Amino acid sequence: MTSPLIELRGIAKNFAGVRALDDVSLAIGRGEIHCLAGENGSGKSTLIKVISGVNQIDAGEILIEGERISHMTPRQAIALGVQVIYQDFSLFGNLTVAENLSIGAELRERRRLVSWRRMRKHAQEAVARLGVHLDLDAPVDSLPTSGRQLVAIARALMADPRLLIMDEPTTALTGREVAALFDVVRDIQSRGISVLFVSHKMREMLDISERLTVMRSGRIVAAGPIAEFDEASITRAMTGGDIAEEPYAWPGSPEHVAPLLDVRGLSVPGELNEVSFSIGAGEIVGVSGLLGAGRTELALALFGMRPHYAGTVRIDGEVVRLDSVQRAIAQRIAYVPEDRLTEGLFLSETIDRNIVVTSLDALSRGGLLRTGEMADAAARTIRKMSIATPTGNRPVMQLSGGNQQRVVIGRWLLQQPRLLILNGPTVGVDVGSKAGIHRAIRVLARERGLGVLMISDDVPELVGNCNRVLIMHRGELAAELPGVDPAQGGAGLRARESELSQRLKILA
Repeated sequence: MTSPLIELRGIAKNFAGVRALDDVSLAIGRGEIHCLAGENGSGKSTLIKVISGVNQIDAGEILIEGERISHMTPRQAIALGVQVIYQDFSLFGNLTVAENLSIGAELRERRRLVSWRRMRKHAQEAVARLGVHLDLDAPVDSLPTSGRQLVAIARALMADPRLLIMDEPTTALTGREVAALFDVVRDIQSRGISVLFVSHKMREMLDISERLTVMRSGRIVAAGPIAEFDEASITRAMTGGDIAEEPYAWPGSPEHVAPLLDVRGLSVPGELNEVSFSIGAGEIVGVSGLLGAGRTELALALFGMRPHYAGTVRIDGEVVRLDSVQRAIAQRIAYVPEDRLTEGLFLSETIDRNIVVTSLDALSRGGLLRTGEMADAAARTIRKMSIATPTGNRPVMQLSGGNQQRVVIGRWLLQQPRLLILNGPTVGVDVGSKAGIHRAIRVLARERGLGVLMISDDVPELVGNCNRVLIMHRGELAAELPGVDPAQGGAGLRARESELSQRLKILA
């Protein structure tokens, strides 16, 4: 490793008697891409806040270029060249790209009057420095996730950082967007800027980083050059054990089982064109494809949010018309959206209330809610979905990403659905929680006969959990890959993952 730009020695941090960081030592070299890995609750976020001056340490020391910093504050961290891009990007969605890029400089320079020409010039310089194209007049809220991320990166580079911390930067990106982001990160590195890349996606760690540090329960449990790690060793370090690889085995077969869901010629102008497929009871069918392929549009059409669709949908052999969400729910179709924070949860409400919100009709009589039954239903769901919480009365925002996703899935399971549509079921979820969600979905499919449509950008997730995968391209079904024979084990999974990845590259 090059001489360290920043070094942490024996860092400890407590919150109300709970030790969040315990004797953490870490060094990041100049111009190095260093990955910080760990499950939710491992201490990664606390460590980021220590480096950026948000949290003050209880013990240990911080050195930047060998100089001890006695009391790091956010202002001092920025002055020393530390910039953080948080998972939510911290942008002003109602402002334009130019305004978001230049507002920091305007505040630093204590400008009292706005000069639109000066702001635009600053924004143009920031975009040119990053080497990408962005519409400076577009409202940030109108940009895709990848575009908002580029705005956040460009804004950080305007402060001439020496260390850029990227917190879970690929959570909501497609595979193609991740590859483009990695090109940007490597370009940043080529300018001598250090990057701390915080993630729990093992393949991305292996691809982008030069050194890796793994945290668990507030301590560093593994560290070293990335060449010393593979997926299995990273998983072991993050979770404290091995996660078995076993392809999903569907107990039925298309030849002998009547389809639970049968879709013929499903079309939505500008979104879907003549899509036909079926799902059997207990079958988990995956859907893959590039950004804009029509995957989410397919889910929305089946959930009644594309009422003017053409084509035929049959459930248990009976033609149904899914022209509203209410009708889809009446047909016992459940939909778990990709963005659970804005589309799937009432963040300020309790876990219990989030669980029962779609079952209020069944849990009321004469217009009055039966609070006892509501509490019982929520408690059963918390147990069945293994939601890690001492009480259902906590705000759901206090849960980890994996537990929040279990709340969303568990909510719909109270409806006793026949078809569960999962759009990005484990986006932003750590490896241990991801495995738990996958196990729960498999059990529901195998034991309840639940049909599952799993939409994902995560190739291993699709191959490992689906008995076949549909590939979409420009609103059409382009190909179908069969599942992996369980007898082939991990080798079969790797081969099919490679095949699916290659198909997606061809479509790109």
